[in-house]
Amino acid sequence: MRIPSELIPKCPDDGNDVAMNLRADDSFVEDDGWHRASAAYSDFLRRHEGLHVLYLELGVGANTPVIIKYPFWQMTLSNENAVYACLNYGEAFCPGELEDRSICIDGDIGDVFDMQIF
Repeated sequence: MRIPSELIPKCPDDGNDVAMNLRADDSFVEDDGWHRASAAYSDFLRRHEGLHVLYLELGVGANTPVIIKYPFWQMTLSNENAVYACLNYGEAFCPGELEDRSICIDGDIGDVFDMQIF
C-alpha cells in the first residue's frame, strides 16, 4: 500500500511533512510549559504518597505503556491505599498482584461515559 504524497499533512509554517509528536528523536517538544507541567506532576505525586489515590487510566494502549500504564501499576503496588482503574476497549487488564485493588472496564470510553448510572 502507498499513500499519495498529496494526502500527507503539511506544516502550515514551512510546508514540511507533519510528523507525530513521539519521543523518537530529538524533535520531541519539551518547552518551558512541558517542564512546568512535569514538575507540577512530580510535586503532586510526592504530596500524595501513601494517601488514598485513584490512578485512572483512560484509553491507554500498548504503544507506550512506560509513560502511563507501568508507572500507574508501580505506584499502586507501592501504596496500599491506592486503587488502579483502567477503562479501555479490548485492553482493560492489570497485573495479578493488583487484582484486589483494581477496576478494569473493557469498553468504549464514549459508551461508558454516556451510561446513566445515577
